Amino acid sequence: MSDKRIPILTHQQIQQKLDRIAYQILEDNFDETELVIAGILPRGNFLAARLKKILDKIAPFKSMLITIEIDKVASHLTAKLDTDIAVCANKVVILVDDVLNSGKTLAYGFGVFLDVPLKKLRTVVLIDRNHKNFPVTTDYAGIALSTVLKEHVEVVLSEEGGQDEVYLR
Repeated sequence: MSDKRIPILTHQQIQQKLDRIAYQILEDNFDETELVIAGILPRGNFLAARLKKILDKIAPFKSMLITIEIDKVASHLTAKLDTDIAVCANKVVILVDDVLNSGKTLAYGFGVFLDVPLKKLRTVVLIDRNHKNFPVTTDYAGIALSTVLKEHVEVVLSEEGGQDEVYLR
């Protein structure tokens, strides 16, 4: 992996992508009274919190944020939630992660909700890399990138002590 970093998104561009995604979520769920935004730790949760903040300003519905911690290297679904999964029953759930690469993390994210009756489940990623090993698609994506497998997309967010940026390495 090269140490050369190629900028993909700046702080302002990330904010524009999140604003656009929030309006798409609003349009898709305008008749709802409440929805759940489920962020996958770590960066998916940061992005989910940002989306919630935007939706709280623009949407007539309430939004609730829950955090999902997934063991991404396990060969089976191992996940922890900060809230009882029952709060999602009969609601729209928006599952958020930073980068969609193979699709395994989002597939595990779907698994968390398999035993819960949902109105619908939608996915959000900031970057869709188009290298899926699992049949996972995104409903809302900031940007889709066609990269080679050896390239690495890195998302850096201010919540982690950095400056918001996405770059290719």
